[in-house]
Amino acid sequence: MATLEQLGAEKYVLVTTYRKDGRAVPTPVWVVPDGSGLAFWTFNSAAKLKRIRNNGRVTLTACDMRGNPRGDALEASARVGDGADLRRIKGALRRKYGLAGWLTLTGSRLRRGADGTSAVLVS
Repeated sequence: MATLEQLGAEKYVLVTTYRKDGRAVPTPVWVVPDGSGLAFWTFNSAAKLKRIRNNGRVTLTACDMRGNPRGDALEASARVGDGADLRRIKGALRRKYGLAGWLTLTGSRLRRGADGTSAVLVS
């Protein structure tokens, strides 16, 4: 079974969040290691952010860019980070994903503004 540190080194991780009725909603995301856990970035209007605020339980699995799982699932807890967390995670995404990361983050800032995204911390 993979650990959070191992999943943080993956290019894509399938993050499964849960609706109020218990239905699972999987989403592939870019992740970065964050201390003993991992983190990802998303826009504030994303439904996964609302689900994480309602229920921090998540399941993580290494996957490809289309969300096809590669390995065993790991149960974890997620929470929305603050502004300092967001700045740290954006920097880590730029370093890990290079030009693609920079273009994605810059495009998002142009579309949504500086306060249009959040960091999600998983432990």
